[in-house]
Amino acid sequence: MNILMLSATFPYPPTRGGTSVRTFNLLKYLKQQGHHISLGTLRSPDVTFDEIEALAEWVDQLAVFNRPADASSPSSLRKMQQKAQRLADFAVSGVPPSVSTTHSEDMQIWVDQQIASDLFDAITCEHCVNEAYVPDDILRKVPVAVVNIHSSVYGTCAHQLAGGMAEKPWRDRINLPLLKRYEHHYCQKFSHLVVTTTEDQAQIQSLSGKNNIQVIPNGVDLEAFPYRVQDPGGQQLVFIGAMDNLPNIDAVTFLAQKILPLIRAHYPDTTLSLVGARPTPTVQALGNLPNVTVTGKVPEMTPYLHESAVCVIPMRTGYGIKNKTLEAMAAGIPVVASDRGLEGLEVDGDRIPLRALRANTAEEFTEAIQRLFESIDLRRTLSANGRRMIEEGFTWAIAGKRYEQLLCTAEVSDNRDSSPRSESSRP
Repeated sequence: MNILMLSATFPYPPTRGGTSVRTFNLLKYLKQQGHHISLGTLRSPDVTFDEIEALAEWVDQLAVFNRPADASSPSSLRKMQQKAQRLADFAVSGVPPSVSTTHSEDMQIWVDQQIASDLFDAITCEHCVNEAYVPDDILRKVPVAVVNIHSSVYGTCAHQLAGGMAEKPWRDRINLPLLKRYEHHYCQKFSHLVVTTTEDQAQIQSLSGKNNIQVIPNGVDLEAFPYRVQDPGGQQLVFIGAMDNLPNIDAVTFLAQKILPLIRAHYPDTTLSLVGARPTPTVQALGNLPNVTVTGKVPEMTPYLHESAVCVIPMRTGYGIKNKTLEAMAAGIPVVASDRGLEGLEVDGDRIPLRALRANTAEEFTEAIQRLFESIDLRRTLSANGRRMIEEGFTWAIAGKRYEQLLCTAEVSDNRDSSPRSESSRP
């Protein structure tokens, strides 16, 4: 197949995490299966030319565009005026500011040219923000159009408001019906929608009214996250993830300020490492708390996982399967996580091997962590069962195969229902 992939996030190196790691590993799998990949993407200032050259080795055509600069003025009044204008534009256009302000006109021109070439069997948007580059009548021009949603923007906003975790509640209450309208609209133009969990599937189905929604979970590169060879013992806690991500900021703040003091009341030597790039001032300030270390960007996450007794994932918001949970379980570290942190995973219950401990309140996290500190047998059980679950159901090879099957099955179905396309139009 000839596949046009769009990614507003530069998907290399895969250690960037989040959207980047999913996009890279899916395109890597498709390329290894012999498909022709053309990728359009944006680069932020921290993307190096070496990274661009490395990514180019994994695709047949790579087009890289500069991410639009933030033109906001340092003036407080001007910032308020811009925010008001963005809200007004959202109400009129139906496109959220998070999409419109990162939209590249240069990339749009390139995408339009690719679509007009009639060379592609499929187009994929590797995150819903990329839907802005795809016209409403795309299925008249490309047989298969897929949006890899990751998680519902409406669902995330609604959950943050309901849980009292919204950064700006007044703004989000205004945005909520607009986000619902936006999500319903953009879903209509695609032949297939992809999400990472059954919970997201139900959420998107209720918003879009569509049934062509496939669940394709995230995966782990088992070579990048090898199984640890021994239990380190001790009372070292760790959290991994991008430290400029709002759900992560909320989680580490809850962990450092509410959970850790309760643990240290019983185990005074307990330490906590917050490991991840781009820590915001809020996260950096947590490093001033007793026994808390904020590392910033590190070359590898694995050593921090292997050296810790427990990985704590107290996510209170954010839909979709969590890479950080999968990676910790792959590395063999026992996990204590919230319902949000374990979304999409079967880790406990009848006839399910115990693979992680579930907690949602500070007291529940404290009890679960204490159980693991005190029982090497429980730590070994979670370690072995968690790794086995990843190997059997959550590798990138498994996710890539499902993605390929979706694209190929959709193309076959389309060809049955329409006249054949000219072979001479394809590279």
